[in-house]
Amino acid sequence: MDSALIPVMDDALKPKGVQRCPIWQFALWICIFGAILLWGVYAMFLCWFKGLNQTNMNDAYGFALWIWADLAVIALGGGAFFTGFLRYIIGKDELKNIINYAVLIGFICYSSALLILAIDVGQPLRAWFIFWHANVHSMLTEVAFCLSCYFGVLTIEYIPLVLENRQIDKVPFFHNLAHNMHEIMAIFAATGAFLSFFHQGSLGGVAGVLFGRPFGYREGVLIWPWTFFLFTWSAAACGPCFTIMITKLTEVITGKKLVKQNVIDLLAKISGWMLASYIIAKILDTVYWATVTVPDMGYTLKHFYSNPVYGIWILFLEIVLGGILPAIILITKTGRNNNVTLWIAVVLAVIGVSVNRWVMVLQVMAVPILPFESWYLYLPSWQETATTILPVAYGILLVMLSYRYLPIFPQERELNPID
Repeated sequence: MDSALIPVMDDALKPKGVQRCPIWQFALWICIFGAILLWGVYAMFLCWFKGLNQTNMNDAYGFALWIWADLAVIALGGGAFFTGFLRYIIGKDELKNIINYAVLIGFICYSSALLILAIDVGQPLRAWFIFWHANVHSMLTEVAFCLSCYFGVLTIEYIPLVLENRQIDKVPFFHNLAHNMHEIMAIFAATGAFLSFFHQGSLGGVAGVLFGRPFGYREGVLIWPWTFFLFTWSAAACGPCFTIMITKLTEVITGKKLVKQNVIDLLAKISGWMLASYIIAKILDTVYWATVTVPDMGYTLKHFYSNPVYGIWILFLEIVLGGILPAIILITKTGRNNNVTLWIAVVLAVIGVSVNRWVMVLQVMAVPILPFESWYLYLPSWQETATTILPVAYGILLVMLSYRYLPIFPQERELNPID
């Protein structure tokens, strides 16, 4: 192909009336993150062909870095289901200007979660067993079903964006298909919210029912431990913060204003009140666990934070810095409208929910539960690290391609007119 035709073809694929970086610069970054992606793919195939002995997991850590990454991206991808719920079910029409990006971020997070699980299974060719030979008494079975179904919902929500590509949209069939899919998107948004509620909750419920792991064990309502509701609540609170953070980061990288402040302000305000209510529930849960559940099981609170790696500082980081502080910033108009404090709030909220998932995966396993045991500490192998970075590189590549060739931001042309 004539190299002179490449820029022409590239311009024909880009949304009309917007500016993008030169094709050589775009290709350079594609190559950089593509190389990182290939490094992760190499590590992934090592795990598949040589087995899970490529990891540093052991009898104490039956699941570790991968499962933390899985739970974290699922929580951060919660911005898709909650923003969709607000936009299509509650009727917050302002959010139509950020819902496309929320769907894209959710699509990346959930496809990454499924990829991580495919690596963790160890034998991906048998991954279908969980559907065909389902253990109906396992919450993880429900998680697998809901996670897969919601990824299907996100795929359906992402397809209209692809069909709105400048060249694809010229085909009448695809144009009409995209229009009709937008018309019924509320149905998929409601379905996604329902599916997300249960799989987010069940992921928290797994740790909550582990009676032999007192750090994670919680009492609850009927068959559901408190962690079932806290996981769903935290995803709905912090997922939109991740959407705002990635949106602001995209604006910094592109040097453009992509979403109007009133849209960011509305999503941040709702997220702030959700985070404030969640952190109150989390504090009550922690106090009850520390003063009732733990003593009843023969332990003291100090027992669970006696190792420097998992000291009391991690509780402070999760609840105060990652919960109370960002909640205060986001529920105040001054805090939301100040770019610096908004950045601080959304970053701390993302860190807070990620720390929560970290301790509910790793600290649960690390705490000694028998008198003759000591703390179990764990460092991931390079293969685990590479395969955890793999979804990050994949996500960046998909964001780059989607931003360049799809009309992700409806307000971009208005906010960045071309002379």
